[in-house]
Amino acid sequence: MTGTNAENLVHAFFTAVAAGDLPDSLLTPDMTGWITTQGAMDKASYQGLIRLLARMTNGPLHFVVDSITAQEDRIVAEARSTGRLIDGTDYAQTYVYVFRVREGRIASVAEHYNALIAQEKLLPLMKALRET
Repeated sequence: MTGTNAENLVHAFFTAVAAGDLPDSLLTPDMTGWITTQGAMDKASYQGLIRLLARMTNGPLHFVVDSITAQEDRIVAEARSTGRLIDGTDYAQTYVYVFRVREGRIASVAEHYNALIAQEKLLPLMKALRET
């Protein structure tokens, strides 16, 4: 996947993440995810983390995509996010996403980010929300 199709898919992904709901229509049925602080997971678990992230923020995260590189079935996106968490603190993160694409949908995503920021800001909120 190259060019405009890759860019459209990446922007649709970030729009969905900001909305807190990653729909099946963007993903293959066997989609897998991987994130820096938790490792590998199946599609339902990854979608659940996106919904949990939305519960941790006071309004949507705002993503800026700095670059998109596409080659064959891979897309790499460098991005930044900012937002406010439900505890009132600001949140800012930098990412490198590596997508594998099949038939125009995301078959896998590896989400690389600053683990220290996530551990400090998000993990306490995740724990509290999972307990409620």
